[in-house]
Amino acid sequence: MTEAAIKIKRTESILVELIPEALSTLNDKRLHEIGIIEVICSKGRSDAKVYIDPSFYTEDEKKIYLKQLRKARPIVEDYCMKDQGWFKCPKLAFIFDEQLKKTQTIEELFKKIAKD
Repeated sequence: MTEAAIKIKRTESILVELIPEALSTLNDKRLHEIGIIEVICSKGRSDAKVYIDPSFYTEDEKKIYLKQLRKARPIVEDYCMKDQGWFKCPKLAFIFDEQLKKTQTIEELFKKIAKD
């Protein structure tokens, strides 16, 4: 693993811990309970995708949460910068992780095929 890849992984792991902390400092109680699954940074660490656990939310709730998270993004980034002493924080993009749902659907298809 190269030194740049190690720095990216370190930044990702720090963000996984800091983002829930930052969300818990906000006044909106709904954002306190959001579960962060994973953070993936771009090569230059200028952007980061924050994957959220979609298990407990309806489609309408997901839209509302994403809207609130877009509004809270600058505050969360500022919190991360100040906590770590960074000059710049990756620009965060919040996304509900649908990979688990896709995996379950594929597994169900395989079970149907195995029965037939």
